[in-house]
Amino acid sequence: MSKFLILILFSTSLFFGQTNQNVIESIGDGTQFITPASALLLTIVKKDRKGTLKFAESFATTALSVYILKNTIKKERPDKNGFSSFPSGHTAASFQGAAFIQRRYGWKFGVPAYILASYTGISRVYAKRHYFEDVLAGAAIGIGSVYLFTKPFKEPKVDITYTKTKDNGFLIGLNYKF
Repeated sequence: MSKFLILILFSTSLFFGQTNQNVIESIGDGTQFITPASALLLTIVKKDRKGTLKFAESFATTALSVYILKNTIKKERPDKNGFSSFPSGHTAASFQGAAFIQRRYGWKFGVPAYILASYTGISRVYAKRHYFEDVLAGAAIGIGSVYLFTKPFKEPKVDITYTKTKDNGFLIGLNYKF
């Protein structure tokens, strides 16, 4: 729900011409954390220990790649406030989280994550912190790092359940998915 609220806020502010560069940039600053945090949380909720490791590997690869490129290329930002424009770290982190969610758990979870990651990228260009190609490169790094390490999640095939009956007995069930 909050993801769609952010999009509505951005769309409404553009429609009415009430855009505030600082507000949009601040929202983008926050959204860069939402998709990676959601990806990590999903691995915990699904008890996917291997997924947690794959998330960490791809996140570390994304962060290291961005760090090396920013410090090697030293491209000036559009607002002339520093030389760390290429690639966009905010966008790389956000797309890494979105790509991980989609790759590991499917498009049902991936579509909202990609929408949020796209907002992050748009906010970086709108705030004049990055050029379009910086954002595109950040997205490619985030997505690419996920596809290096991550495979789709397979739910466990065996599920054991138990239920207490009214007469203080127990029913034990064994479900096997083919």
